[in-house]
Amino acid sequence: MRFDVLNLILGWTLVALTIPLLLCVVATGYLDNWELAFRAFSIPAGLSLFIGSMMLRFGTKRNTHMRLRDREAFAAVALVWPLAVFIGALPYWLGGMFHGPFTDGSTFADIARGAVNAWFESMSGFSTTGATVISTSMSPNCLPGMDCINSQPRGLLFWRSLTQWFGGMGIIMLGMMILSRVIGGGMALARAELTGPSLSRLKPKLQETALALWGLYLALTLLEFGLLWSIGGMDWFDSINHALTTMPTGGFSTYDGSIGHFESYTVELIIILFMFIGGINFTLLWFIREGQFRKATQDEEFKNYLVYILTTFLFITIALLATRDYTTTDSFIDSLFHVVSLGTSTGYTSTDYMQWPVVTHLFLFVLMIVGASAGSTSGGLKLLRINLAFKVAMRELVRIAQPRKVQTIRMNGEVVGDQQLGLIVGMLFVWIGLFAISSILLAFIVPGEDFESILALVASSLGNTGPTIGNYGPTETWAGLNSGALLLTSILMWFGRLELLTAVILLHPHTWRSESKDQAPRGALARLKRMISREPHDESEQGPLG
Repeated sequence: MRFDVLNLILGWTLVALTIPLLLCVVATGYLDNWELAFRAFSIPAGLSLFIGSMMLRFGTKRNTHMRLRDREAFAAVALVWPLAVFIGALPYWLGGMFHGPFTDGSTFADIARGAVNAWFESMSGFSTTGATVISTSMSPNCLPGMDCINSQPRGLLFWRSLTQWFGGMGIIMLGMMILSRVIGGGMALARAELTGPSLSRLKPKLQETALALWGLYLALTLLEFGLLWSIGGMDWFDSINHALTTMPTGGFSTYDGSIGHFESYTVELIIILFMFIGGINFTLLWFIREGQFRKATQDEEFKNYLVYILTTFLFITIALLATRDYTTTDSFIDSLFHVVSLGTSTGYTSTDYMQWPVVTHLFLFVLMIVGASAGSTSGGLKLLRINLAFKVAMRELVRIAQPRKVQTIRMNGEVVGDQQLGLIVGMLFVWIGLFAISSILLAFIVPGEDFESILALVASSLGNTGPTIGNYGPTETWAGLNSGALLLTSILMWFGRLELLTAVILLHPHTWRSESKDQAPRGALARLKRMISREPHDESEQGPLG
């Protein structure tokens, strides 16, 4: 492991994180008061800048930017998130959203639990999960009967939304846009951020690709803000916060009742549109922007996405109409809203779907697990991987019946290599194993919860969805979980945001082997191969091993 490369990437990320923190100093000073602004945001900004600068000053070498390998890229991507989450949690803790060192009358136990709550809220934000622990029992700003989320300082709510907006496209993608010339090895970072066959170059240079994606992401966010403000009837603050949390498919709202608070079909339809867009591969959105509609609409995964959403919507609508407790309009819009919301892992809610028939809960549970398209801002396993895994299974069944038949697996007419198929099968295996182990651990940590709630909490965390079924459905926060459960589910959110394999790589001992130990055996092997083949030794051909 080249720790100087890790220091370079993590250091620059922390330095870059000071920019949105300083923006929130100004925003909080304007929206609330300057005392809160400096207390909540200047301390984290200063800490982030100091740690990042120290890592860059003392932890790097002159040629560090030339030494990035896939190993460092995957490790850096995995470590960036908890580092950013730690800094991002401080405004909640210091600003008084939860009990902290500046909260009057708080005991040590309250402050400790407040730190856990702040960590959870920050991880839920950066991972775009959207689960929250803001409640009357946990926040000193709330009184019984109040809308607890809306009673929080506006500057903290803006930061909460901003964490989801940055987390949606990925902190590393932002780093590639601004710092790719300094860090180098941008494609290795992109592969780590987007595990699997989901990354396409839109421009000749990766920095230009990152700029194109972020420009499109910003344009769609501003468009939604304009529609919610002008047509939806939201005020400017609610409009910008919901635009910031819809495009990353995050789901943080400024009200306890989420989108149901507005009681507006217009608002729901606007948000449905942008949640659906957030579930599409951003490469296809770029093709649409460039006028290449046929290239986008003929994409196999996009077709599957349409069928997947429409079919689930149809079944849930029929189930609601069959109960005769819903009007046709309510059934249509409520069903479409929650299918798109949970199918894209956004997690907004407009009504209490726990009152729906049990069969609809099964559909919603599947949506939480699968997610939407690869290369989108949504969570879950992704339709692309489910589709390819299904094709692998069908190929093996055909081989049993016809052993001599040679059958390749294709996606959009192109052959998918065995390495990518192996990655997909490996990811599915890891997901199943992690789901099972996490469910057992969570059952031990919260022995009072029922079977349905345990499975839903784990699926929601790994899928970065937010609301669940069972005791932590759309009308409940996760504040009823103890600290151990919040820490476990926050780790699952981290794993889910990185699509498992990137984070799991951290646990492999080989990842942390020193460079000298790694190079010696490989250098000896190379010399042995040259001796066997009697090739002349050419020092000029040797370079950094990786």
